[in-house]
Amino acid sequence: MTFEEYFRARRDGVRRTAYLLCGDWHRADDHAQAAFVALHRHWRRIRDHSALDAWMRRTLVRAVVDESRRPWRRERSTAEPADTGVPSDSDAVATRHVLVDALRSVPARQRAVLVLRFLDGLDVAATAAALGCSEGTVKSQTAHGLEALRAVLGDSLDDLRATG
Repeated sequence: MTFEEYFRARRDGVRRTAYLLCGDWHRADDHAQAAFVALHRHWRRIRDHSALDAWMRRTLVRAVVDESRRPWRRERSTAEPADTGVPSDSDAVATRHVLVDALRSVPARQRAVLVLRFLDGLDVAATAAALGCSEGTVKSQTAHGLEALRAVLGDSLDDLRATG
């Protein structure tokens, strides 16, 4: 597999994951681009191409979490969420916007765990490997993240369950 083939096959998925991690399409594009640039820089040294997805996830999550720690990124955006490319079903769009808005309020590390576990479908071990932490940390961050989501969503959580 060439870098170009990998890029074409995975660019939309990486961009979507970046958006779910940071909540802004422009920043998601920047993070995805930076991750692909880093991958291209290391492409010749990577021997196990079956681990490329894990490498990209780890690079992407680290970039988003590191950026969220910068003082100027602690400000909350009040802008309306951009079009997510979800099918035109208004309930699905509303549900997605509610979820993405709620994810924005969760701390970056917890948000990363929730996105990787529940939206990217990774198990605890794969999430721990992507984040470079223990499985116990993933479990506790998942619990804290879900608790934070419940606090933010309140009554909206029942609406999400009904439409999901």
